[in-house]
Amino acid sequence: MHDYMNANQQRWDELVPIHTESEFYDLASLRAGKTSLHSLELEELGNVVGKSLLHLQCHFGMDTLSWARLGARVMGADFSPPAIQFAQSLSQELGIEARFVCSNVYDLPHVLSEQFDIVFTSYGVLGWLPDIPAWARVVAHFLKPGGTFYIADGHPFKDIFDFDSNARDLQDVRMAYSYFGTQPIQSEVDGTYADRDARVSHTTTYEWNHTLGEILTSLIAAGLKIEFLHEFPFSTWPCLPGMEQGEDGWWHLKDRSIELPLTYSLKATKDTR
Repeated sequence: MHDYMNANQQRWDELVPIHTESEFYDLASLRAGKTSLHSLELEELGNVVGKSLLHLQCHFGMDTLSWARLGARVMGADFSPPAIQFAQSLSQELGIEARFVCSNVYDLPHVLSEQFDIVFTSYGVLGWLPDIPAWARVVAHFLKPGGTFYIADGHPFKDIFDFDSNARDLQDVRMAYSYFGTQPIQSEVDGTYADRDARVSHTTTYEWNHTLGEILTSLIAAGLKIEFLHEFPFSTWPCLPGMEQGEDGWWHLKDRSIELPLTYSLKATKDTR
């Protein structure tokens, strides 16, 4: 597993300068005072004023800083040194108080000793992790008694599909992967979702499929109480061919008569005992 995650880290290290300059991440809007957060997490997580918040897999910190602007006392964690370095510099540039630590999720309890009111993570995170029960224990470890965990992420159902770069609609999609996958999926990826034409040298990635059942059960086993699980027929990006961005900002299938689960959100709390 170390070799797989090391390969992923090398790729994400390389992607940081590409992502920070991309239209996809739109750093200019953050610099202008706008939020990078979506309506979903803003509505479902609610008021964060005065609360301590740990953001797992924060990339280069846009969402972390957005929560800070809303009044949270934030800590962002990511396994990529260039990402954390950029997050720290962005925090200073914008005058937003935030702390950042470089660590992969599984090692974080060895480098960070505090607990938080909120643990947050979102969009494109769990597929990079091989061990979901261990991840859930990390989440529980960092929550104060009565604290809240919240995740919004791509629905694991969509990860059974594959398609070519020239695919135009769902007819060009094929079922290629098991929903109940246990082995890493190795892919060779040119460019990045934020810039398809970007030149990268680290093209190999390893990802894992995790079912909703595995995610839920792991959080429950770690001592958390599930408050809700919501599923949605839209995504933060065109994850399948034949999608268009609606007025709500989300990406939907053009044929609205076909609705697939593309995003889910989950909120849980830690027992006060």
